[in-house]
Amino acid sequence: MQGYIARRLLATIPVVLVVAVFTFLLLRLTPGDPATMIAGIEADEEHIAGIRRALGLDRPMHIQLAYFFRDLFRGDLGESVISGYPVTTLITERFIPTFSLAILTEIFAVSVGVPMGILAAWKANTWIDKTVMFICTLGFSVPIFFLGFLFIILFGVRLEWFPVAGYVPPTEGFGSFLYRLVMPALVTGIVLLAFIARMTRANMREILQEDYIRTARAKGLSENAVLIRHALKNAALPIVTVIGLGAAGLITGIVITESVFAIPGLGRLVVNAMLSRDYTVIQGAILTVSLFYVLVNLVVDVTYAYFDPRIRY
Repeated sequence: MQGYIARRLLATIPVVLVVAVFTFLLLRLTPGDPATMIAGIEADEEHIAGIRRALGLDRPMHIQLAYFFRDLFRGDLGESVISGYPVTTLITERFIPTFSLAILTEIFAVSVGVPMGILAAWKANTWIDKTVMFICTLGFSVPIFFLGFLFIILFGVRLEWFPVAGYVPPTEGFGSFLYRLVMPALVTGIVLLAFIARMTRANMREILQEDYIRTARAKGLSENAVLIRHALKNAALPIVTVIGLGAAGLITGIVITESVFAIPGLGRLVVNAMLSRDYTVIQGAILTVSLFYVLVNLVVDVTYAYFDPRIRY
């Protein structure tokens, strides 16, 4: 197992390098001059040239790439063109709320979606199965912003169970930090829950029809042992894939939730940077999200090897 993990870690190195190069080229080879976009159409040439020098865009491309990797290995993503703050600091501050919300969302979606899918597969073609599928279809159909406002009206305004909006850093009270993220996590998790439940049901139904499942039942194993130890473990690979993709997608996909609940997350940082043409922040955010995707794929690959030992070889 250690050898497999080491090989997967080594395999991520060229992927990270390619991602870094692609991120570097993305904003430099797209049509338009970033310095002109930042300065505005009414800026004079001297002002535009100053911005170009400050960003290093007046150097040859290979020199820019060398400086980019030098700063990247130092953990320096440059400074924001608009605010002047280090991009690393801005991303770190905004990444913590987004990552925390994504983790809570993932915990809720997995802990509810997987049992729902198992139950629907076990009770296939019954009212239980149809009810679970109806809930999943409803979860797919309702827009997140509508669901967010619905939760705010019901649980925040009328029942007063949760605060309607806002964010408290964990350094100011961990209990308050979690308390304010519960309702946004529930809203965001409903869509992911529906996806996980449907995938779990589809794979479990297929596995439950296999011969070794009938053999396990014929040996007198309990239904829990058949469902969890035999069926779920063999149906786990597609489910793990969905969970991993969901975790990675949440980092960039919860910008609507952050806007509805006024959470200062990474999604809102990227949107504001794009609106204000903050070149360095956009580049740093794209690189951070890309590296997070690579990390999630690495974790998924290692999880594959745990559920199916044949993958290690």
